[in-house]
Amino acid sequence: MSRSFSEEEGNNPTPVSRRTVVKLAALGTASLLLSPRISLASRNKKDKLGVALVGLGYYSTDLLAPALQMTKNCYLAGIVTGSPDKAEKWKRQYNIPDRNIYNYSSFDSIANNPDIDVVYVVLPPSMHKEYTIRAANAGKEVWCEKPMAMNVKECQEMIDACKKNKKSLAIGYRLHHEPHTQQWQKIVNQQLLGKVKTVNCAAGYRENRTDHWKQKKEMGGGVLYDMGVYAIQGARLGAGKEPIAILSANTSTTRPEIYKNGLDETTIAKLEFPGGVIADIKTTFGENTNFLTIGCEKGEVKMEPYSEYAGLKGSSPLGPIQFPYQAPWQQARQMDDDALSIMQKKPMMVPGEEGLKDIRVVEAIYRCAAAGNKVAL
Repeated sequence: MSRSFSEEEGNNPTPVSRRTVVKLAALGTASLLLSPRISLASRNKKDKLGVALVGLGYYSTDLLAPALQMTKNCYLAGIVTGSPDKAEKWKRQYNIPDRNIYNYSSFDSIANNPDIDVVYVVLPPSMHKEYTIRAANAGKEVWCEKPMAMNVKECQEMIDACKKNKKSLAIGYRLHHEPHTQQWQKIVNQQLLGKVKTVNCAAGYRENRTDHWKQKKEMGGGVLYDMGVYAIQGARLGAGKEPIAILSANTSTTRPEIYKNGLDETTIAKLEFPGGVIADIKTTFGENTNFLTIGCEKGEVKMEPYSEYAGLKGSSPLGPIQFPYQAPWQQARQMDDDALSIMQKKPMMVPGEEGLKDIRVVEAIYRCAAAGNKVAL
């Protein structure tokens, strides 16, 4: 099976070099596939928005920062890190001025920096609420990685803080901006193959680390919060509806010395949607798996892999689903779309409410697994 990787400071697939980014830009790969929403029209105050990355782990280092060298509507303006060594390295590599480099103690002073328009929170889930709210209170637009937060209450507090400060909030679901995903969603939403009957979705990879935040419950660890959000998204978007119940769920581990105190290495669940649509999902840190199958009245939509950073491919009775590009194009497209929405004062494609919906399902799956019976949503 193809391997899928976590969004936040997770595993490192083949590193993306600056040379690769320059080559992609020279070939026009980024501009060739950019969304129609990305244009030079309706710019308000700036031609590009300045983005500050909060947390310089794998995802920021190997994907977001290189992607920000490709973007047309935003750029890497600043960083927030607790590591002086990382700060110095990034300063040299990306020519970041000292005034745009913050640590976690000095973060709130970002309010006085006109270079920073957007704060992108790329931290463990347990820190998402705090830094989203602090960024909104500092008067900055906010992008936050998935999973949105530890629970629905935290998600709502993040949404409320951004609304109170009249700032937008986008969750880093890159696939909503991605052409394969948009094509199979069109098939579902327009019922081009008739009504959806079943969905089967799996997302996982072999996680061999033993002391990462993903193995720490208090930091948002467990597979359902991390890779599980992909499987939940596959089920929700594949059904084209919101689930009404979790019919069954089971959490397990084959490595209890790593996934301790009930923390899930693997989770499977059966979701019920209106109209009798049933979705089976699986997410795991124990094996490489990444696919989505949507059973419709007139045939199946099949994607495998369906959520990796590149090389997605699929098919349906209507024809192949395949758009060529390389990492980190998905991240560049996502950030360009979100930056343009801010400049044009349009709604975010993936607002905080979308992230909250997934966390509601996460909580219900855990309740179902613990109780051993159906949980209504």
